[in-house]
Amino acid sequence: MAEKVKTTGVSKEKGFLYYLGKDGNVWRSGMSRGGSGGGNAEKVADAGVTRESGFLYFIDKDGDVSRAPMARGRG
Repeated sequence: MAEKVKTTGVSKEKGFLYYLGKDGNVWRSGMSRGGSGGGNAEKVADAGVTRESGFLYFIDKDGDVSRAPMARGRG
């Protein structure tokens, strides 16, 4: 199960992909739809999260940073 790592309260907008960047902050990029290209990453929130190996980090439905153990070796 997932556990909350940091509360950021980011409000998500449609048409954007939200993710935890390598710098530990929350970023968003426009999703590519039809003929329009995506990209143009912009920082949304300062989270200051330090990643640990073996976990998948993501922005949950509440707009907070959460993590879940990676599924390794399942057949």
